[in-house]
Amino acid sequence: MKADDHTPPIEDQSSEKRPALTADHDMPGAYEGETVTRRRLFTRGALATGGIATAAIGLPSLGFALGPAFEQQEPTRWQDVGAVGDFNPETYLPAVITLVPDAGEAGKTTIYVRRRNVLIDTEPGDRWNQYVVLTSRCSHVGCPVRFAEASGSFICPCHGGVYDFRGIRTGGPPPRPLDRFFTRVRGGRLEVGPRYSVNDHLQRFSPRDPSEPLDGLGQYIYPRRPTTTPRPR
Repeated sequence: MKADDHTPPIEDQSSEKRPALTADHDMPGAYEGETVTRRRLFTRGALATGGIATAAIGLPSLGFALGPAFEQQEPTRWQDVGAVGDFNPETYLPAVITLVPDAGEAGKTTIYVRRRNVLIDTEPGDRWNQYVVLTSRCSHVGCPVRFAEASGSFICPCHGGVYDFRGIRTGGPPPRPLDRFFTRVRGGRLEVGPRYSVNDHLQRFSPRDPSEPLDGLGQYIYPRRPTTTPRPR
């Protein structure tokens, strides 16, 4: 039996008749006339949202960390604490200075002052440490310490922290020695300048907050700030 000569030809299914792909031809679902596929739109939207969230968290943190490096250092404020003849190398005398100006009594603190003793103060001496001035703020959580004359040590009543005559921790939870202050002599009077922190070898560092160690693994957990160690002017 002959095939019908009038049978319509099979429709051409070549690629020319299929929907043409756009520039997103490598991604399924992209049809002619589309500028972006729905999948790519959601992908880009998610990336943009993640970038905004990261910037919202990271930029303030970066600014907080690097901000002090760009701050203009103010002139050093020196405070008179007494005549040089009032202090000796055998014991400490308490004095009061202002840490936060314009804060009234709340901005004041007690410090302990003595003359440098060459027999026990073996760290390098310079013109800023001919007198030893220690803070009364414990390096653990900031409680006030007191000097015990009988034992020649500093004791913190809060958590049992103990420091020796030089202010180096000998017991309890404090992570570092007591902070110190720069000193100078002008006209026979002793003046106290900026505070700085020290490690167990009494090396100077920029001021640290309570609970921040400067020795062992702790110095890497609490890395040095971008600000330099304060220098009196």
